[in-house]
Amino acid sequence: MVRSHTVTGGGAAASRSALDEATLLIADPHRSPEGLGAHAQRAMTLCRPGVLSVAEVAHHLRLPGAVVKMIVAGLVHSGHLSARAPYTPAAGRHDLDFLQQVLDALHKL
Repeated sequence: MVRSHTVTGGGAAASRSALDEATLLIADPHRSPEGLGAHAQRAMTLCRPGVLSVAEVAHHLRLPGAVVKMIVAGLVHSGHLSARAPYTPAAGRHDLDFLQQVLDALHKL
């Protein structure tokens, strides 16, 4: 078993609180992964073909999400990765009549 502080280099990045599992990661194609730790290099390799979420990177690295957030935060801080909030459409108004019909149907079950 490898301890989390070993994987992350023993420190926590301050910006990791801004990241969550749905944060989208984009690798800078002009930044070389040379000199990075093994897990950071793998995260860069995973993100190079396109956009991945923090949760997807954690899955591929087989590491806990909190550990991956720390690795990714370091990569964002160094400019190797960009982090973007996932797209969430603005909520629209709901049709109250329709919602009432759904509620009535649920009560009949």
